[in-house]
Amino acid sequence: MDALSRRTLLAAGAATAATLATGCGSDRAGGGGEHKAGNAVPVAPTPGNHSATPAPAPQKPQTVLIGDGSTSDTGAQPHQPVVERLEPGQRPPQFVVFSWDGAGELDNGLFARFRRLAREHNASMTFFLSGLYLLPESKKDLYRPPQHKVGASEIGYLSDQHIHDTLENVHAAWLEGHEIGTHFNGHFCGSTGVGQWSPEEWDSEIQQAMDFVTNWRTNTGFTDLPALPFDYRKELIGSRTPCLEGQRNLLPTAVKRGWRYDSSGNGTQVWPQKIQGGALWDLPLQAIPFPGHTFQVLSMDYNIMFNQCGPNTKADPALYPGFQAQARDSYLMGFDRTYNSNRAPYIIGNHFEEWNGGIYMNAVEEALRLIAGKPEVRLVSFRQLVDWLDAQDPAVLRKLRSLGPGQSPAGGWEGFLGTPAAPPVPSPTAAAR
Repeated sequence: MDALSRRTLLAAGAATAATLATGCGSDRAGGGGEHKAGNAVPVAPTPGNHSATPAPAPQKPQTVLIGDGSTSDTGAQPHQPVVERLEPGQRPPQFVVFSWDGAGELDNGLFARFRRLAREHNASMTFFLSGLYLLPESKKDLYRPPQHKVGASEIGYLSDQHIHDTLENVHAAWLEGHEIGTHFNGHFCGSTGVGQWSPEEWDSEIQQAMDFVTNWRTNTGFTDLPALPFDYRKELIGSRTPCLEGQRNLLPTAVKRGWRYDSSGNGTQVWPQKIQGGALWDLPLQAIPFPGHTFQVLSMDYNIMFNQCGPNTKADPALYPGFQAQARDSYLMGFDRTYNSNRAPYIIGNHFEEWNGGIYMNAVEEALRLIAGKPEVRLVSFRQLVDWLDAQDPAVLRKLRSLGPGQSPAGGWEGFLGTPAAPPVPSPTAAAR
């Protein structure tokens, strides 16, 4: 892990300025894609019964507007999997979480692109929405970041059109089964960043992020968009902090707010455990193989890029094909290691960015397409993952956590997790009855 920590940019103080200039904050940079701003974003059709006589459609629950009509309660979220407990001796499924920091939609159409990809492969994802991406710059005085001047932010405010596009995509994403988490607001890193905040300051940041989501209608003046179809007070159960900093003081606040997980750390490919006295699941990004090197890299686009070319997001284009293949293969090697061994949930983090010509977006798309077709793979959101974890026998999870990265259970899964009991044989007397 020493090699990893030396090379993990988001946790390295020496690279903070580069992170702020070209890292997570770069998911605000415009792009040259073909997506037209303001186009309506289609919602995936609900999978139906394809028999000759279709079943009657369930009655749609009544929509209850909340507050100024920015959000609403529309009932249970569609497209959620049935949670099942592992049977004795059963091999665990391979969970894979693709998650996105910031989640603003720009002219490059990356939010819509990865929603389409998810639909093609029956995948759910987690979008960690930055609250400021729903606040017009003309209203930036509403943001009061801890330890910074009013309206300050290390990421840019979106244009009104891009706020509109982001709202459309967030609305559609939730209806398609994706989770909406938070990436907070101003994205402050380094010596004056979120790592210096107290639990009370984190609480202020969280409340403001929630306010920007639940009051977008008042703040933007948009009248042509429907309410978001979820109650954000209930939907928000987890986060990833800017630059993976500040988790220590965030966690007590997260527990008080009833959150269920956090994904702000860096770890290894092992089964997760609960922290904060068993109140929260710790679901960090993971150290994965880095092709051509003996050290590992964190499972995130920016960390892979930094280990290829430093903070330069516009490297020599001649290097792009090799960089893209290396990024893709890093994700796939991380997947193969856990899929063929301990089956620990695989966590991948990304941004909607165009670094080095967009090659990291291509790499993660290629990886997802190859992973999705494997048997027993489930592409899930963090919410869906913790639902499954909470449904399992704690003794089984303890056994799973005893397996290290790349370690298979000795003797196979049946012996490791217990051989299923044989069904009882009826007695002759009982059979005669």
